[in-house]
Amino acid sequence: MKIVITSLMFSLTVAVYSSQVLAAADEQQQAAAKTTFLVIYRPGPAWLVGKSVSEQPLKEHGKYMLSLYVKGSMKLAGPLTDNAGGAVVLAVANEFEAKAIVTEDPAVKSGIFVYEMHPWELKPWDKYAKKK
Repeated sequence: MKIVITSLMFSLTVAVYSSQVLAAADEQQQAAAKTTFLVIYRPGPAWLVGKSVSEQPLKEHGKYMLSLYVKGSMKLAGPLTDNAGGAVVLAVANEFEAKAIVTEDPAVKSGIFVYEMHPWELKPWDKYAKKK
């Protein structure tokens, strides 16, 4: 009986460990499959002329950016300190997904921002520095 219980415990341990390894490998594969996009937001037709970025009605935009960050699609974002708009770094599956995210942004939909979007190849500068 002890042999059967020990064997079952060993099998269960191996199964749990294997599922954790597979889940970690799947996460790495998904992260590697993402494409990075740089989005530049510029003042649109609904931009309040004479007002700084912090004075624009961007509350819903901020909530939207936070939701993208929590979801893992948005990596970095913030206003340009010269009041010329803002920038966002997205990591998503493809250009279709990136464009869908940006066109659903409340600030774009309301005309406060217009945007330009570019696929962006980030270089592994840490790796290059270590080789030097």
